[in-house]
Amino acid sequence: MARRYDVAVIGSGPGGYVAALRAAQLGASVACIERQWIGGVCLNEGCIPTKALLRGAEVFSLVKEAGAFGVVAGEPTVDWPAMQARKGQVVKQIVGGVTMLLQRAGVDVIRGEATLSTPTTVAVRLEDGQDTVTADRVIVATGSRTMAVPIPGLDGPAVIDHRGALELEELPESICIIGGGFIGSEFASLFRALGVEVTIVEMLPRLVPLMDVAIGEGLAWSFEQRGVAVRTGTRVTGVTSGASGACVTMMTPEGEESVEAQWVLSAIGRSPNVEGLGLEALGIKPTRKGIQTDHRMRTAVPGLYAIGDAAADGAMLAHVASHQGVVAVEDALRGGAERGHSAAMDYRAVPSCVFTIPEAAAVGMTEEEARAAGYDVQVGVFAFPNLGKAVALGETEGFVKIVAEAQHGAVLGMHVMGAHASDLVLEGTLAIGLEATLDELERTIHPHPALGEAIAEAALAAQGRALHLPRPRQA
Repeated sequence: MARRYDVAVIGSGPGGYVAALRAAQLGASVACIERQWIGGVCLNEGCIPTKALLRGAEVFSLVKEAGAFGVVAGEPTVDWPAMQARKGQVVKQIVGGVTMLLQRAGVDVIRGEATLSTPTTVAVRLEDGQDTVTADRVIVATGSRTMAVPIPGLDGPAVIDHRGALELEELPESICIIGGGFIGSEFASLFRALGVEVTIVEMLPRLVPLMDVAIGEGLAWSFEQRGVAVRTGTRVTGVTSGASGACVTMMTPEGEESVEAQWVLSAIGRSPNVEGLGLEALGIKPTRKGIQTDHRMRTAVPGLYAIGDAAADGAMLAHVASHQGVVAVEDALRGGAERGHSAAMDYRAVPSCVFTIPEAAAVGMTEEEARAAGYDVQVGVFAFPNLGKAVALGETEGFVKIVAEAQHGAVLGMHVMGAHASDLVLEGTLAIGLEATLDELERTIHPHPALGEAIAEAALAAQGRALHLPRPRQA
């Protein structure tokens, strides 16, 4: 006999488990169907484990420089198995915490693979049988997987994806990373900080091509200073695996080149998991970007929602998925605007972060996008070497860049590279969400000494009034 719920969520990643928790909070009976792990890719083999390993790399780098701070620590070495063990403990703790939250909220977690029989009926294939769940509202939160790309040899034995990189039993001597986006850049930082010879290849003209030009160029410079071989504007034409690794052939602006590495990491992109769900039988035809939704995450089928990487709109980011989950549930249970509730997705102020060393983060429009949209643009940049806290920390690599429209000074975008960029970008997210202006950022009293002072100075710089930048020399 079918089990009946108010809401059924397919998938328990950052979108699915947050949707389930919010639905339970609103008094609904909730089932969360998960075929693999609680927490999805993000908690198990994405965001969390990579940040745990990156923290180890940061500590190693800092200890190597301890003498500059007057601390005698000796020459550090990397214990990769110990780093991996700590990563595993971090993942276990966080996944356990999410599991406990779902249990305490009264969410029924059903382990199995889901297929939609009707918009309100989910057939679940269990390990030892079959189950059926019916629900008034169903939310698809099935996440994404590594994108398959038709590069000859990319399926060879010396080629790994992010999952394989996280499971390496030994640090490689060398690695070639195909893809200079968020995933590729983070792994480039991780492995290079631990002493691995790294080459990173990006087909587009700069690293992290979805971010501002200044960040892409800044990261490339930073990587090269650390010994990473950066190849932008370069297309990989083939990979040949051998007994000791692989040879990657590529077409660069200067002609054909090749690089040999022990491992090749494919970090080209991700594809939504929308196959095998029975969507087509319901009249939904997903695109390569996912399932089409409106601004309340409704699909074309009444009562059926899609969120996170499975939805076509919005960036493939964990925090976007979580927010979409809340929006979908509140629409499903409160009726959205029809009952006076205004929850809806607004993608103007979505922060994105790349946890490289140093970090980079952005929110809103790039300078290029703002100019293309027809804005008369003001731009202010304040570099970390001019910031007292950055000098005291020994973290002078980086900057804050603010893009604003000239007439009223409305903040259109904020772009940060440097220590704690992922924290600093929050002020820009709030500024864009509240339609703040440069003078409002200027009038906000920022604590001293703090990295956030760079935001106020960048706002002043956009108006030609930065206080802590030297005036140009008079001719």
